[in-house]
Amino acid sequence: MSTPTAAESKPASNFGITQWLILTVAAIGFLFDTYELLMTPLVLAPALSELLKVPVNHPDVTDWVGRVLWLTALCGGVFGLLGGWLIDRFGRKTVMIGSIFVYSFSPVLAGLSTDLGMLIFFRCTTFVGVCVEFVAAVTWLAELFPDKKMKELAIGWTQAFASVGGLFVTAVSVWISYLVKEKMLPALPVGDPTNPAWRYTLMTGLLPAIPIALLLPFVPESSVWLARRASGTLKRPSFLEIFSPSLIRTTIVGTLLSACAYAAAFGTLQVTVTQGIAGLPTLKEPAAEMGKIGKENAGIRAEQAKADSEEKKAELEKKFNSNLKAMGAINKKDIQPVREEVQFKQELGGLVGRIFLALGLTYVASRRVLLWMFQVPGLIIIPIVWFYAFFNMPDLFGWGVFFAGMMVVAQFSYFGEYLPKAFPVHLRGTGGAFATNVGGRMLGTSAALLTTSIIAPMLTSYPGQGARVAVAAGIVGVSVFAIGFLLSFFLPEAPAEEHA
Repeated sequence: MSTPTAAESKPASNFGITQWLILTVAAIGFLFDTYELLMTPLVLAPALSELLKVPVNHPDVTDWVGRVLWLTALCGGVFGLLGGWLIDRFGRKTVMIGSIFVYSFSPVLAGLSTDLGMLIFFRCTTFVGVCVEFVAAVTWLAELFPDKKMKELAIGWTQAFASVGGLFVTAVSVWISYLVKEKMLPALPVGDPTNPAWRYTLMTGLLPAIPIALLLPFVPESSVWLARRASGTLKRPSFLEIFSPSLIRTTIVGTLLSACAYAAAFGTLQVTVTQGIAGLPTLKEPAAEMGKIGKENAGIRAEQAKADSEEKKAELEKKFNSNLKAMGAINKKDIQPVREEVQFKQELGGLVGRIFLALGLTYVASRRVLLWMFQVPGLIIIPIVWFYAFFNMPDLFGWGVFFAGMMVVAQFSYFGEYLPKAFPVHLRGTGGAFATNVGGRMLGTSAALLTTSIIAPMLTSYPGQGARVAVAAGIVGVSVFAIGFLLSFFLPEAPAEEHA
């Protein structure tokens, strides 16, 4: 790497064009973090359907959706942890820009997939880029604004763009579906020409690379990191050091709190939207019809196992797939619109939560109190929404999810602002990556499996899979909010004078 230039070594004390460019790059990065991740629920089922050559709601597709989500989270967590070390070793800006290009080009290559392995590989590299970029960006921002208030505003408000990314990707997906329907997009050189929407949606992941490439020469590296490296006082990062006596409490509590926040997002919000909505009382009839067809298909599978000829098996498979298409039609007509409405309100709630967090950074001195402002209401909102409103006020359930989304997603921004201040300069990437990726991406996301595969099957007194998943999601949500609240008493306040 080159030696620091005068522009890079000078602290960003005056708010001018350079600072606006820094904020722009950070906002673009955070926006497309979420954009790239939330492509997955939009494109994965149709992509797997085409590559596996089965209907979109075939059991093989369902199985592979779970496997892909697990693999991408695992890769993102492991390589995101390595990325944290690279951030401390080779520089914040350098690693951040590299990670943005990784997650910009990976979706394009995923959109050109000709087999399942290629799709999985490039979705994994996309998640790796996102997991590295988030930690690099918050560390970079924390060191570019020496003024405490300006730093908090910069980190808080740019992170709000992460929730804009969720709304943006939904709008882009709808727009691309319209263009495909109207035959306004050219044919692609690969894939089924009747099913190109998922490929085009993935290819829009290239969008962040364009402005980043244009702005890259005009934004500085962290002056703090550069000065330490130039003077020879920058220590080598070490994973063991974040467990030293002076940092072990911050590392462990920060990691567990991050896990709780991600567990609430994946084990409560996401599984409810994807699997619990069908259990709403207002959707009782279409859910019952789908359940009836599902039982018929279970009987067909039993017949296939006993069939003594390939011709009979093929005939039963045809009937099985015909039933799947009928279930898909019911889902698209009656259930999917409700799911999309609740998803939109969840994303909107997340955006509002991030905005409230940004405002709280300005007016609330104690970081522990600021965290309680989201944890305590969450402990009240989640049981009311999931245990009462879901069954008794289903028309208002979506707005309940809106408020729950506020309380959950705001915590992501909270830790993005807290963690860089809690570790010394040479460990900010390493410590932040451990808490975010090991705690959040690897442990926290596994709460989805806990909800759907462990708790929900035990709730046999509730009618239907959707209702069981919803109640299980409520149990997980209340539990992790309570655990998080108790852990918050052990979270050290960020030092008044930042670590050297």
